[in-house]
Amino acid sequence: MSTLRVAGVPVVTYVEDPDLDIRLAPRPYLHPVRTLSGVVVTDALCQDHPWHMGASLTMSDVAGYNLWGGRTYVRDEGYVWLDDHGRISSISSAPTADGFTEELEWRTADGEVLLREHREVTATAAPHGWELSFAYALSAPAAAEVILGSPATHGRPGDAGYGGFFWRATPGPAVAFTATTDTPHGSADPWLALVVADRYTLVFRGLADEDRWFVRTDDYVGVCAALAFTDPLPIKPAEPLVRHLRVLVADGVLTRDQIAATLT
Repeated sequence: MSTLRVAGVPVVTYVEDPDLDIRLAPRPYLHPVRTLSGVVVTDALCQDHPWHMGASLTMSDVAGYNLWGGRTYVRDEGYVWLDDHGRISSISSAPTADGFTEELEWRTADGEVLLREHREVTATAAPHGWELSFAYALSAPAAAEVILGSPATHGRPGDAGYGGFFWRATPGPAVAFTATTDTPHGSADPWLALVVADRYTLVFRGLADEDRWFVRTDDYVGVCAALAFTDPLPIKPAEPLVRHLRVLVADGVLTRDQIAATLT
């Protein structure tokens, strides 16, 4: 484990190599993440979805393998337990001024490399709190393209296009909104805010191309900057898939006007 600090305050614990059952799709994750006052804003290994791990990068379909964890959605069958899980393994890392860089491999249970990833994570001071920066580049390891998918691309209804940078928040009454809507699931707005139990506000940014916001505030509280929201997403050889997510972590409630003023 490693710890990121802002002005000397510990705000992120990063778990590089969790010892977990392969059915949970083991992967590095950020948990706990805290506000500057110490309020925890992530949940992990939850009773309802034990494969949800704080904030992590994960996909339910990478070339036919499940790196999200849990059951796999099969077209015309629904969710089924399959022997198709993989893991994301840290290969090397190096500290930076405000965080770290890391090289990772996305692998099958047998060790076959599906994707290679370069990751950069930092935590810095920001208005109303602090900001997490999570940048990644996913590369096909050989001459063939790698296809990313989601339950939605396999036929699950209800805009279940999750997969990508996923943040499982703590339980509690929650509301989500963007600059233009109070029902942001499936939108592509530049930012999305999540307010949980009036204790903290998270503001997410960083969608690109056909990405969409995947949002849950009822069964559980979570936000995903979703890849392959409606259609399979290919990663072509020598053309990495690059994303840069930013999350403002603030104590208390931020309004739409406060967020808009902060981000302009």
